Amino acid sequence: MADTLRNHIGGADLPAASGATMELTDPATGRVHGRAPRSGRADTDAACAAAAAALPGWSATTPAGRQRALLGIADAIEAYADELTAAETADTGKPAERFRTDELPAIADTVRFFAGAARSLPGAAAAEYTEGRTSLLRREPVGVCAQITPWNYPLMMAAWKIAPALAVGNTTVLKPADTTPSSAVLLARIAAAHLPPGVLNVVCGDRDTGRALTAHPEVALIAVTGSVRAGREIAAAAAADLKRVHLELGGNAPVIVHDDADVGAAAAALAEVAWYNAGQDCTAPTRLLVHRRVHDAFLAAFTEAAGAPPNRDASFGPLNSAAQLASVRGLLERLPAHAEIVTGGARLPRPGFFHAPTVVAGVRQDDEIVQEEIFGPVVTVQPFTDEAEALRLANGVRFGLAASVWTKDHDRAMRATRALHTGIVWVNTHGTTVSEMPHGGVKHSGYGSDLSLTGLLEYTQAKHVML
Repeated sequence: MADTLRNHIGGADLPAASGATMELTDPATGRVHGRAPRSGRADTDAACAAAAAALPGWSATTPAGRQRALLGIADAIEAYADELTAAETADTGKPAERFRTDELPAIADTVRFFAGAARSLPGAAAAEYTEGRTSLLRREPVGVCAQITPWNYPLMMAAWKIAPALAVGNTTVLKPADTTPSSAVLLARIAAAHLPPGVLNVVCGDRDTGRALTAHPEVALIAVTGSVRAGREIAAAAAADLKRVHLELGGNAPVIVHDDADVGAAAAALAEVAWYNAGQDCTAPTRLLVHRRVHDAFLAAFTEAAGAPPNRDASFGPLNSAAQLASVRGLLERLPAHAEIVTGGARLPRPGFFHAPTVVAGVRQDDEIVQEEIFGPVVTVQPFTDEAEALRLANGVRFGLAASVWTKDHDRAMRATRALHTGIVWVNTHGTTVSEMPHGGVKHSGYGSDLSLTGLLEYTQAKHVML
């Protein structure tokens, strides 16, 4: 990985037209490890022009041809595992082995899934819905896509965005998060061996770069994984030009643990997921709602897991930046008097942006730490008395991305899957994703789905043809 990154535009690696750069900091050390372009309007104009120029040829490529390209990219991701791991961990501070074993295989799998899906688009059969005329449905690419990815899973989110867009014949301009662009830039360079110039472009930069990209007249669809603030701003800007928008925003996932659940097993499983990636996951189990009859036993088991290796030394990795560390610290420092920090609650005394796994009990539903997305290694625990109260507490926030319910009662579990206002519900597990199923939310968690055939169709336009 070079000390200074370059944009990837039209098949070429280019600095920002202005020459401006920004520092990249390793969150595990707090030290600057490189620089990236701070792209401006000239750079987003060039990237969108390259994507528009490549669109006719790429959209005319057969599904089999697009499949071959994506399969080649998936193979290359595996072949360049060392380089991609180095790029990702330098920007995020993640433990290298966890990224290599947990994330890279899933990233390659996502690309392969969409490679196959490119050849099996669903659609209505041709038929005569009016006398003497045959109707058929075409699924066509939307056009040039602007895609903005977050800093918590930089390479994985890039794959989730790029693969479906390219599979159905779109071209794209990707803007990675300003703190974590390295793996996306490297992915574009690797993919260049399998794609025509201009099909995949990457521009680095800050919020102003994103604003310039999403406002570009060539852009037909904007897909964003990010904060609610970013989603609101982009949706408002897109409305002026009636661009299609796909938003995967924040989460504040509830977990309902009923009194018939295996308390020890649930606590151990949820602790593993809660601290993974330092809790920087929009589906992380952050609000643990536990039946009063097992509340104390569960809290003790979960707290013990939080204080045991590997969680104790935060080997799950650091927070992404000084700003994110300050955000988490602020939520804890503003806790009301009735809330209790059971374990953790402090920054770890070491370089970088590490925070101890933290469990907060005694919270109330209207507390800030319950209502807002934490995005850090902090979990709240609340008791409930009955099923109705559990569901009311679970649904009582503005987010609706994911939830889980832990019970041995099948009927109770099925009632919860219907009643929970989220896009994903897990039963007796939490956090597992598969390429074949959609990933998206409701309410302030946004709209539109990543992954699956549902996510693939987000990047197509239906056209009715009558003969």
